[in-house]
Amino acid sequence: MGSQALAEGFALLGFEIFQDSTVEMVENELSKLLKSKERALVCLENTLTQQPGPFFLRARTESAGIIITEIPPLSTPETYRPSVEDLVARVLGSSVLDKQI
Repeated sequence: MGSQALAEGFALLGFEIFQDSTVEMVENELSKLLKSKERALVCLENTLTQQPGPFFLRARTESAGIIITEIPPLSTPETYRPSVEDLVARVLGSSVLDKQI
């Protein structure tokens, strides 16, 4: 779920896509998945995860059958900073995130 360009790339891989998605669309689809107890890998453009709704939070914390992953923006992937980095830095120290050349 994300921009048209991102969705088209995933469509080529055989994913079911929802292009030009909104947070409301994400919430609607996650609600359906939670109710049906389906298993799913949900790939979301990171802009759709910045203000998570209740079904997003529930799917991420309560459902082992739904895996949610963030995809960096295609136009500026170098500025992407996943939310898991904060957890990694707290547990292992921020030095593990330093780029190695």
